[in-house]
Amino acid sequence: MCTFALVIMDSLTQIVLGAACGEAVLGKKIGNKALLFGAIGGTIPDLDVFVGSLLHHNEIDAMLFHRGFMHSILFSVLAAFLLGWLVHKLYDRGRRLHTTTQKDWIKLFLWSLFTHPILDCFTPYGTQLFAPFSNYRVAFNNIAVVDPLYTIPFLLSIIVLMFFKRKSRRRKLWLKLGLGISSVYMLFTIFNKLYIDSVFKSSLADNGISYRRFSVQPSIFNNILWYGIGETEDNYHVGFHSLFDTSNHFSDWQIIPKKRDLTKEDYKDIIDLAWFSNDYYNVEALDDGDYLYKDLRYPLVETRDGYKAVFNLKLYKTENRLDMKPFVPEMNDFEFTMTALWERLKGK
Repeated sequence: MCTFALVIMDSLTQIVLGAACGEAVLGKKIGNKALLFGAIGGTIPDLDVFVGSLLHHNEIDAMLFHRGFMHSILFSVLAAFLLGWLVHKLYDRGRRLHTTTQKDWIKLFLWSLFTHPILDCFTPYGTQLFAPFSNYRVAFNNIAVVDPLYTIPFLLSIIVLMFFKRKSRRRKLWLKLGLGISSVYMLFTIFNKLYIDSVFKSSLADNGISYRRFSVQPSIFNNILWYGIGETEDNYHVGFHSLFDTSNHFSDWQIIPKKRDLTKEDYKDIIDLAWFSNDYYNVEALDDGDYLYKDLRYPLVETRDGYKAVFNLKLYKTENRLDMKPFVPEMNDFEFTMTALWERLKGK
């Protein structure tokens, strides 16, 4: 249920951004229909979840397909020209003849498609913006995949502007307001990330941790509580820091020993999963003969049994490969975890 809610919120954010692009390009000409087509364009890249399932029978391959080519610059350009041509052909007839041009529709889909992966780049998941020429995953880690402070004001602005006539100045004002608020908040998260990076580095030094590298990202739903992970030769050191903390340091430190019960030499699938996790991961053997893959990039969550990894994949052997079952967060009491998140966010 938690996972489903996150997917819905993430999709809603992209729908709102796509709708805003549609309004900016064609709102004066076709009114609220521009919002609809922009929202469709903003949704298309995430259809790779379904395309991946159709193309790949292995669930690992299907997962890795997400935020791949269909989130790339090349796909945005090609799809914009194809969709622009197709929709113009279908729309430009009858009473709507010559009300729009093919160029209008190409611009609408180019902006709604292209802004989707650009927004995704700011989140920790990683986006293959340059596929198929490079599999590099762009992830700036400055905003959570779901952040209501980005989405809700933007959404309300789009809803309000729908009630004004297509040529009304108030419609344009509400569009600018929505884009402006979301953009200012995004800038805040970028500067916040730079600040938190420096706090984590100094916290590692103060704790005498000689790290190879580190990664920092916000916890889910907010940009106040941050999670940091530093890698040493044998362990991962993770901690939390809230902007409301009285001290300027990370705390709640946890030491996670590296565990590789399956290695990259055993299965190529481990190479692919490690790439997906930017090498912040553990693989643990389970009593039933399967394996638990933990992506440690994502913040641990507090449960009644202590801190647990939130992004887990249960792996099992099939012929000469690995396959996986859907990930299940290690939390048996969602209400407890959310309450603990809120209490920690308020500072200590």
